Amino acid sequence: MVKITMMIIGLTALMVVPVNAQGISVGPQIGYFKAQDADKGNYMGGGTFRLKLSPALGVEASLNYRQEKYANDALTIRSWPVMVTGLIYPLPIAYGAIGAGWYNTTFDYDQNNVLLQAIKDDTKQEFGWHFGGGVEVPVGSNFKLTADLRYVFLNYDFKEIPGSGDLNSNFYVLTFGFLISL
Repeated sequence: MVKITMMIIGLTALMVVPVNAQGISVGPQIGYFKAQDADKGNYMGGGTFRLKLSPALGVEASLNYRQEKYANDALTIRSWPVMVTGLIYPLPIAYGAIGAGWYNTTFDYDQNNVLLQAIKDDTKQEFGWHFGGGVEVPVGSNFKLTADLRYVFLNYDFKEIPGSGDLNSNFYVLTFGFLISL
């Protein structure tokens, strides 16, 4: 019942907004992220595509590259997250964000560590959820600067590394972007 109600509200919002509120933007983004139990934070980069469906609703798709280390450099994780995010604009320049991501992830074990030599590197597909908020500031008629903060729920399986069962890979990410309106 809740899903049907939310779908009716969403479709109603799309039908009552003016057509000229739509817009497509693309551009680069950079960010800083830190997983709860990663050895340290790191920078990431990629690109984003935004479709503004109405003054109050938008959709974003992004592709980035990120790398992080766990267990004192015993494990390096490299991923290419593909994220899809719904954007709700309570104000023309501020938005809330909620969405999902598919993470093509490589687990690269330190082969110089005697305890890890028997473990082969592995590439997996992981799925995560995220939420957050941000700002989108127009700069002229065709450009926008963006900044947002998101929290991502992403549970990697660390069973291969002895003593790592309690490692948490959820993370926050702060991104900045430059969008060009098409």
